Amino acid sequence: MSASICQACHVACCANGTPNVVSWGHGGIIAFGTCSSVALYDPKVGRLEGGGVRFNLRSPSLLESCHLVSGGSDNLLILWEARDEKVNAHVSHFDVSCFTFSSVFRTVPILACGGDDSQVHLYLLHGERLQKAMTLKGHEDWVRGVEWVSTRGELLLASCSQDSLIRVWRLTAKSSTDTPTEDDHAIIKMKEDVFEVDDEVFSVSLETVLAGHENWVCGVHWQPPVYKDDELQQSARLLSASMDKTMIIWAPEDGSGVWVEQVRVGEVGGNTLGFYGCQMSPDGSMIVAHAFHGALHLWLNSRKRRTIVISGHFKAVQDLSWDPEGEFILSVGSDQTTRLFTPWKKQGNKQVTWHEISRPQIHGYDMQCLAMVGRFQFVSGADEKVLRVFQAPRNFVENFANITGTSKEKLLVSSDSVNLPEGASTPALGLSNKAVFQGDLVPKSTVEKQFNSISDQYQESYFHPLILTEPPPEDHLLQNTLWPEIQKLYGHGFEIFCLASDSTGTLVASACKASKAEHAAVILWSTSTWRQLQMLPYHTLTVTQMAFSPDAQLLLAVSRDRTWSLWRRSQESTEPPFSLYAHTGKETAMHTRIIWSCDWSPDSKYFVTSSRDKRVIVWGPCRRDGSEEMVPPADIRPCSTILDVGNSATAVAFCPELCSDNSYLLAVGLDCGQILLYRWSPNQKESGGDDWISCGGTNASQSHTLAVKRLRWRPKAGRAGAQISDKDAEGDRERELEESSWVQFASASDDHAVKIFSINKLTL
Repeated sequence: MSASICQACHVACCANGTPNVVSWGHGGIIAFGTCSSVALYDPKVGRLEGGGVRFNLRSPSLLESCHLVSGGSDNLLILWEARDEKVNAHVSHFDVSCFTFSSVFRTVPILACGGDDSQVHLYLLHGERLQKAMTLKGHEDWVRGVEWVSTRGELLLASCSQDSLIRVWRLTAKSSTDTPTEDDHAIIKMKEDVFEVDDEVFSVSLETVLAGHENWVCGVHWQPPVYKDDELQQSARLLSASMDKTMIIWAPEDGSGVWVEQVRVGEVGGNTLGFYGCQMSPDGSMIVAHAFHGALHLWLNSRKRRTIVISGHFKAVQDLSWDPEGEFILSVGSDQTTRLFTPWKKQGNKQVTWHEISRPQIHGYDMQCLAMVGRFQFVSGADEKVLRVFQAPRNFVENFANITGTSKEKLLVSSDSVNLPEGASTPALGLSNKAVFQGDLVPKSTVEKQFNSISDQYQESYFHPLILTEPPPEDHLLQNTLWPEIQKLYGHGFEIFCLASDSTGTLVASACKASKAEHAAVILWSTSTWRQLQMLPYHTLTVTQMAFSPDAQLLLAVSRDRTWSLWRRSQESTEPPFSLYAHTGKETAMHTRIIWSCDWSPDSKYFVTSSRDKRVIVWGPCRRDGSEEMVPPADIRPCSTILDVGNSATAVAFCPELCSDNSYLLAVGLDCGQILLYRWSPNQKESGGDDWISCGGTNASQSHTLAVKRLRWRPKAGRAGAQISDKDAEGDRERELEESSWVQFASASDDHAVKIFSINKLTL
C-alpha cells in the first residue's frame, strides 16, 4: 500500500531559539528551522507546505524560489532543490557552523563576518583562499548580524550589535587616478578606508548610525528588490529586530538623505524576551520576526497590524488529547506550556486551517502529561508531585464559539455558566492560574482607592477580556487565554509521569516516576470531589502509560518493568472501585524491554502494547463473543502474531472506527519519527492467515524527525472543521456521507511538532 494514504492537514511548530533561522524567499514561502527540520510556510495560505523538509538546520537562506540553503550545528551545509514537486538534497561538510556571503559587482566574492570582538571583518576570495581585506570598527559589543545590499552601483553593509546600535557602511569603487585636492580638505567628509582588489580600489565609509532600540539588536534585513516598470529596483529600506521586543523599518529621507524611522511595531507584556531575527516579504508588504521562544510575529506593513501566523511548541511535545467531541486538541510540552489548537475557516474561504487559540497553562515546570475529563476541563501533570485541574473560563468559551462557528448557548449549557470566571491570570511569583471574575474587572471607586493597601499598588490581574472572531496573536495568547486552576491533587512522591481518564469523565488515574514498588502505585481520583479513591499497587517501576477501556470497565497500565496490569471496575458499591483482574509477570511477559504505550480497541475487547523491543502485540479477548461477559483472567493472552516494526515502538493507538472489512486499524509511532498504519484481523490468525496487513505510513517529509511520544485518534469519524452544518446537511447528504469515510489522528514528538493526519478508510 502506498505511503501517501496519510494526508498531513496541519503541522504545529515554531522556529528554533537561535538567530538567523528564518528566511523569506522570493516566491513568498517562509523557511524556518524547527528542531532538526526545515519547515516551509506560506503565510497567505496559513499552513505549512508539504509538512516540512527533513534535516538539521540553524540558518536557512533562500537563493531562488526553488533553492534553499541550510546550515546546522552538525557542520553540514545542504542545498535543497525543488523540482517536479520533489525535493533533492545536496550535502556538504564544513568545519564551521554558519556563514553568510555576498559579492562585489558580481565579480569578486566578499565575505562579511561579525564577531565577539565587536568588529566586522571583510574577507576577499583570492584563488581558493580567503584573504582579510579590512576590519570595520565602531561597535562596542558583539556583532549579532550583517547583511549586504547592492543599490545604485554601490554596496551597503548593515551590521547590528549588542550595543543596541545599527551601523550602515557604504562600499564604493574608486578610480585609481582620484587624488585629493585642496577643495576636498575644506569639505567635511566621513573617514574612508581603502583596499585594493585586482588593481581596483574600493573605499568603505560609515553611512549612518541608527539608534532607536533599547536592547540588543539581533537581526537586520534589507527589503528585497522588486520589479517596477519592468525593471528590478532595490530600495534602501532596512528592517531591524531587537531584544526590546520591537522591529523598526529605517530608510533615508527624500532630499536630505537622513536615515529615519518609518515604522515601529512590537509586542508589550508577557513572559518573553525579544526578537532574534526578522525578514521582509518580497513585495515589502509584510514583515516577520521570530522570538526567543520561537514564536513567529507577522505584521502587515501598510497597516501596522498583526496578522495570523502559525505557532507551536518550542521544545519536545510530551502528550496530547482530543476533546470528547473531536473539535480541538490540547497538547503539553517541555516548553512548560499547554496549548489548544482548533480548525478555523476564514470568511469567504473554503479551506480549513488549524490555529492555536488558547494557552491554558504557562507553567514553571516542564509539562509531562494531560487527560481530558470533560469538554472544557482537563488535568495536567508536570515535573512536580502535584496534579493540577483546569476549567475553561467564559471568555474562552465565547471566543471558541465565535472562531469555530459553534452555538455559544450549546457550549455553555454543559457547564455552570453562572459561576464561570471571565478568565485567569498568574501572579508574578506564582505557578497557579488565579480565576478572574466579573467583579475583579470593575474599576474601583475613589473611596475604595483611598483604603487600598500597599500591595494593591502592584497589579495582580493581567487579564483583559476581548471578543475574538479569528485566532489571536502571540501576545494575546500569553496573557489573555489562561484557564483558571480549580484544584490541586497531592499524593505522589515523585514527578508525575502519565495520566488517563475514563469515557464517563468520573475517574482520573495518575502515576509518577518510580524506582521502587512503593512509589509505582497508580492513584485513582474522583472528578466529582477531587479526592483520592484508591491506590492500585502492582508494578515495581515507573508506569509509563495507562488507558481506560471505552466502556470504562477496565483500566490497563504498562510499565518500565516490562509487564502490564489489568484492573476491573467493581459492580458493588461496598467493594473497592477497582481490583486486579489480570497481569503478566516475569515468566509470562512477552516484551523484553520497556513497554512504552498501550491502547484499547473501540469495542473494549482487545488491547495493544508496544515496546522498545520493536514489538507490537494485541492481547485478549477480554469479553466473550456476542456478550458483555468477561472471560477468565487466564484466557487473556496474546491473540495476534508478534509484529516487528523494525524500530522502537514508542506509541500505539487503535482507531475508533472499524475498516470496511470489520478489521481494526492501528497507528504505530516509532523512535525514528515515522508513523506506520496496520490493519489487524483476529479471525485471520485463527484461519492460519496473516493477521497483520501493512497499510503504509508517513513518508520522509511527513514523518517526525525524532521519537513519536503520543498518538491519538479523533474520537469521531470525519475531519475536524469539515462537518456539515444543519443548514447545509439538508441539501448535501452525499458530502456528509463522504466525510464519514475519513478518520484523523494527531501525533506528538520530541521534534517539537504536533501533526494532524487525515486518512480515507476507503483507500485502505
